Amino acid sequence: MRVIQGNKMTAIILIIAAFLILLPFVYESRNLFILLTQIFVFAIFAMSYDLLLGFTGIVSFGHAMFFGIGAYSMGIFMKKFEPTMTYFFFAVLSTIVLTALVSFIVGLLTLRLKSHFYAMLTLSLSGLFLVLAEKWRSMTFGNDGFTFRVPDLFIDRTNFYLLCLIIMVAVFLFLKRFTNSPLGRVLQAIRENEQRTESLGFWVLHYKIAASVVSGVLAGIAGILYAISLRFVNTSVFSMDITLDALLMTIIGGVGTLVGAIIGAGLIEFAHDWLTELAKEHAIFERWIIFFGIIYILVVMFFPKGIVGTLRSYTWKRKKQPAVKSKEKVAG
Repeated sequence: MRVIQGNKMTAIILIIAAFLILLPFVYESRNLFILLTQIFVFAIFAMSYDLLLGFTGIVSFGHAMFFGIGAYSMGIFMKKFEPTMTYFFFAVLSTIVLTALVSFIVGLLTLRLKSHFYAMLTLSLSGLFLVLAEKWRSMTFGNDGFTFRVPDLFIDRTNFYLLCLIIMVAVFLFLKRFTNSPLGRVLQAIRENEQRTESLGFWVLHYKIAASVVSGVLAGIAGILYAISLRFVNTSVFSMDITLDALLMTIIGGVGTLVGAIIGAGLIEFAHDWLTELAKEHAIFERWIIFFGIIYILVVMFFPKGIVGTLRSYTWKRKKQPAVKSKEKVAG
């Protein structure tokens, strides 16, 4: 049943993606495409976090460190060298290597710890990267940050919009396959009962590190796209707010669903943009973070398992009821 539902959801995502690909050619709105591009970028970041939280049961407060590594790698390469596609690919390659190495080392050092101990240690490690970015001014320009040029291909917003959309869909399909693979099944078993999984002979730490590396690399890719979208980078990419955004997107959309991460990213980015625009109309909306908190509380109240998780549970119950009634009639 879950496989059928998963295939249906994948088909729906692909249909929506096809519509979004055609959208720039039939409709023109610069603000809309900037908003959608941000949604695609943070959807990639939220899916990378969902791999940890939703499929492995790992709560991390330092996921922004990988996002920031990607952003700074791209910014530094484009600032120090010519903004060509060659250096763009060098920046991507360096991001993959750095995020894989850092996530491997961090995982090796911290994943032996349990629950909140691991979460707090990842937060402190992320803080180290933030301090490094603040102090290494010759390379990062500190809190002020720096602007940079991008390859000519990405100057056109439509091209960049399509690139982000294609990467988001590719990441979704990759993670869908990854989580349904034997390795992904072991990760889900670890989430449900780590001790039992270890008693079956699986070396749990190795599987956790594998999930951490994949998640870190994907978060770094999201950081690359975020930096290109702004053509500016500063220490805010290492802030706790970035990690909390990914956490909220995952929870609101539905933990362990992947699709929920995309929906959560869309809702949060749209709500942020909408409330910011309302602040220009009336002074009460200047404190938009309060209204944002109210929206979050309402979503959690009416969708306790996230939007996708709650809808799946509701659908499952509706399909289960006729089966139960038919059994009762036969028994009667």
